[in-house]
Amino acid sequence: MSDVYAARRGTLRDRCAAAGNAAALITCPANVRYLSGASPLGAVLLVGPTEDVLFCGRPPTGEADEGRLDERLRVSVLSGTGGDPAVAAGDMAAAVRADSLAVEEHHLTVARHRALHSVAPRLRLADLGTAVEQQRLVKDEEEIACLRIAAEIADQALGELLESILVGRTERHLALELERRLVDHGADGPAFPTSVGTGPHSGRSRHRPSDRRVEEGDFLTVCLGANYRGYRCEIGRTFVIGTTPADWQIELYDLVFAAQRAGREALLPGAAYRDVDHAARSVLDSAGHGEALAPSTGHGVGLEIDEDPQLAPTAMGKLDACVPVTVEPGVHLPGRGGVRIDDTLVVRPEADGGPELLTITTKELLAL
Repeated sequence: MSDVYAARRGTLRDRCAAAGNAAALITCPANVRYLSGASPLGAVLLVGPTEDVLFCGRPPTGEADEGRLDERLRVSVLSGTGGDPAVAAGDMAAAVRADSLAVEEHHLTVARHRALHSVAPRLRLADLGTAVEQQRLVKDEEEIACLRIAAEIADQALGELLESILVGRTERHLALELERRLVDHGADGPAFPTSVGTGPHSGRSRHRPSDRRVEEGDFLTVCLGANYRGYRCEIGRTFVIGTTPADWQIELYDLVFAAQRAGREALLPGAAYRDVDHAARSVLDSAGHGEALAPSTGHGVGLEIDEDPQLAPTAMGKLDACVPVTVEPGVHLPGRGGVRIDDTLVVRPEADGGPELLTITTKELLAL
């Protein structure tokens, strides 16, 4: 992987040089990990004209949540306590006589920006923008393999939960059990806080589990994801508890399923982000649920659980092959509950079989 990380930094270095910047300071943890293999707490990465250096407040631990650092990358551990790695990186950039430094203004605090200017007043600070995030957009096959394993872990955890007794248990208890099962199956941890919603809470996006207990006849909505080697996936399913679904539950479920299928089928290279959103959204809108829909139908996943692209009505851009995204439409009826169906997929051309579905737990409306 050292060659991969070096190539990624080389691509960024070339982009900086083309913009007239001699070096780049990377402070966003996901971007640091993408370019170096690991993101120790508080670490920053200086991509310099001749050398790249990772600055840390303490030595890297090598633990799973940090990642495995590129062995060829020089590491500079600050002596003492209280030093700022970003300031140390700026000082080095000035020492090698770089005249300009590109920084991630969307992540860098005002205080850090001022500190950089004070330690290197002759260093011109330019905005790198989201250059690294855009570089991360298309995944290589090793990154997709990590996402595939994360999806398998999430599927396993969810499948085991569905085989257990659910009536009488609280949303909070079920969420904690799911997160434990993720780790048991090899995840570094959950990709995001697990959401479990029952009865009137079902169908809500990012519902925070409460002490409400599962009752017969409830809709049960579960949304979870696994973090495997830094890569995060997402899956969401809705079930009925303990009885034959009511007519309104079947009707609502079939509607959301149709919307989700339309969104999945639209995931092809060259498809506009907003067209994918429209494919799913129009199904629900035509049934009278337009006003209550979420701002987007899905989003990219990778080293962050919510990254570009955004599949939203006003999103600009088109999909490329090897871009992993979620498709997650849902409808919530206040006081009654609702349905969410969420999958992680990888955009593939039709010649390769079309979108690759990573999360494969059944989408049939099951009565548990």
